[in-house]
Amino acid sequence: MTTRSEVEDLLYLEADLLDAWKLKDWLELYTDDAEYEVPSADLPGDADPAKSLFYIADNRFRLQERVVRLNKKTMWSEYPRSKTRHLVTNVRLLGAENGELRVRAAFAVYRTKWGNTDIYVGSYEYVLRETDAGLKIRKKRAILELDSLRPQGRVSILL
Repeated sequence: MTTRSEVEDLLYLEADLLDAWKLKDWLELYTDDAEYEVPSADLPGDADPAKSLFYIADNRFRLQERVVRLNKKTMWSEYPRSKTRHLVTNVRLLGAENGELRVRAAFAVYRTKWGNTDIYVGSYEYVLRETDAGLKIRKKRAILELDSLRPQGRVSILL
């Protein structure tokens, strides 16, 4: 049985890889059938990306393409790259079903660029899967707890 400490280690590793801008290594934390979602700030946490507008609703292929774009100098919104600090806390194991573990955590992501610092706060909802290679992320949903994306203006980083 997976422990909370093992889950926290995975979430902290994910945050560290994002802050170090090691996006290819970060992508390896995800399963081949992974989903990565960021619903718009005005949607409830259980919104469906097939029926509502999301800031991001990526499957593994689109997530891989996002990583490729973020690593290019032609990605004007992230070149030069933002400095980020992902803080993860209040990790809770919500239960296991069909070999997958549901997890919730709180986050604050600080993004600094061009002399401005923006803060994205919210909660993560994860579905984790035990694989032969260890614990992997099958689904991540970053639910922003903001009234809007002001003053941030956009989500050009990976939360």
